Amino acid sequence: MTPCPCGRGEPYDRCCGRYHSGGLSAPTAEALMRSRYSAFALGDEDYLLRTWHRGTRPRSLDLDPEQRWTGLEVLSTTGGGLLANAGSVRFRAHYRWRGGDGVLHEHSRFVREDGQWFYVDEI
Repeated sequence: MTPCPCGRGEPYDRCCGRYHSGGLSAPTAEALMRSRYSAFALGDEDYLLRTWHRGTRPRSLDLDPEQRWTGLEVLSTTGGGLLANAGSVRFRAHYRWRGGDGVLHEHSRFVREDGQWFYVDEI
């Protein structure tokens, strides 16, 4: 089985793959953030757009196929639980691009509408 890129140690199809396929929605803000990281790692632009809040979502994405996402560290979460309607996740996403290593450090904001979590923006 293929491990999930999000780093939880679960097989992809039992982790973020179940959200990517549209079968389930991520139950928490952290789960959505992890699934979005995995979507970046796998080049799943449709999922990224589908889980981006309509108020901040771009019309399209142009992911760089040369950028390889190599690891995720969740640093902290605020709110975003099973019964919440808002939350944030602070994380570090490691990548390799054009022969060099880099780190994206972000504090992301999420909201839940009609039972589904959406990425809003960076705080």
